[in-house]
Amino acid sequence: MNETGIGRKLFFGNSFFSFWKNPVKGLQVLSLSAGKGKVHRLFTIEAVFSILFQQTDDKICSVPGNRSNKNRRNAMIQKKKRRIWRNILIDLGCTGIALVVFALFHHVLPRQQESIGIVSVVQAEAETEEKTEENVQASEEPDATAAPTAEPEKERKSGSAGGRNRSAAAPGKSSSGRSGAGSRKSSRSGGGTERTMNAKGGSALSQSDVESTGEVSGTALSEKFADRYSDTVVVTEQSYTSPDISITVSEETLDDGKITYYLADIYVRDITCFQTALAEDTYGTGYRDSIEEMASEGNALLAVNGDYYGNTTEGVVVRNGVIYRANPTDCDVCVLYQDGTMQVMPGSAFSVEEAVAEGAWQAWTFGPALLDADGSVLTSFASSSRIISANPRTAIGYYEPGHYCLVVVDGRGESAGITLQRLSELFNSLGCKAAYNLDGGKSSIMVWQDEIINTPSGGGRESSDALLIAEVKNHD
Repeated sequence: MNETGIGRKLFFGNSFFSFWKNPVKGLQVLSLSAGKGKVHRLFTIEAVFSILFQQTDDKICSVPGNRSNKNRRNAMIQKKKRRIWRNILIDLGCTGIALVVFALFHHVLPRQQESIGIVSVVQAEAETEEKTEENVQASEEPDATAAPTAEPEKERKSGSAGGRNRSAAAPGKSSSGRSGAGSRKSSRSGGGTERTMNAKGGSALSQSDVESTGEVSGTALSEKFADRYSDTVVVTEQSYTSPDISITVSEETLDDGKITYYLADIYVRDITCFQTALAEDTYGTGYRDSIEEMASEGNALLAVNGDYYGNTTEGVVVRNGVIYRANPTDCDVCVLYQDGTMQVMPGSAFSVEEAVAEGAWQAWTFGPALLDADGSVLTSFASSSRIISANPRTAIGYYEPGHYCLVVVDGRGESAGITLQRLSELFNSLGCKAAYNLDGGKSSIMVWQDEIINTPSGGGRESSDALLIAEVKNHD
């Protein structure tokens, strides 16, 4: 049988098998059949491979009719294919190694970052007042020649990370001497009304949504909720009260028991009791610690995970009155001020100058906002479907200055987790004026009285930061 006969037989009998089993041979069979045995210098798939992969050392040859030449040609094609796959695998391996090295240096290996290091005005004023009092006391002491030499003043760590050696701020005052959020601007410069999606928590607010999230009366935090506190420390399984702090923790369910969450209702007389901690007491990327460890080191009564700031270089980071970072971000930003107010705004609306002037105490970048400027439920979020869908959650809610709540929702187990819209509805039903979504998933952990009380997804994970409620005064 001549070439045409062989080609027709192969083509009409096994064409699909030829193409699937051996694409090169399949193209040759097609060419033989179509050319009726008169194929000369066929431009086969070999030529395409040679051009695409620059195999210039191999010659594109004609298709001879005898079987031995076909066998040699097939062997050459198989050799080329092996060489091509080898090169592809080498390229993939090199790419993988490069990605691993990149991830190590940017997300895994600890690396300190340069901090802005600006201290808020109110905190700076408090330090100035303390120093003035010290100077007055020193001037009233007897002459140095007649008294023992005084010890040098110890260096004060103002607003240090991790909740250690924090200086107390004067709550209820702003840099202008006016009390409360009434003096806070209801609109800020920068940004438009368009909401953009972000790989982190994203945004639920536009520039026009930036409003003051609550008014503060002339009553100081120390007097506002006086009936919530006790003269001595009183501890029960679900509560803690002292002269400065009141916490009540409860386990709750939603949707006929399908969702389990833990609610901590919090009152603080001194805003410095609302603290944050940095893993290994260091600002930077790659630093991680368990929430229990950070809670223990900060002597926290209650602790939850924060925004995992170390997983990115964007956004705003303010911890205990120190502005570490203020980079552009598409996420909503949550700011807790030293007068006790809390405000959620688009990232484009955050201003370092205003944060300093108004006394920003804490600020987180994750989001999105869970309530609008009026405290109403949000139904639209500029976040990915993975963020919006049911997941374990950690979030903070704000009622009024000195009154807050922390919520941790279990998920990916017996508890189904919660969607952003359902979480928005929850905070609205609790009566919060503002609420903000923090890092979730495996990060969602609540520590109460030195123990994890929720069921973290996958056993939980370490994080770069935590929110703490801790005493700043000794009430023993």
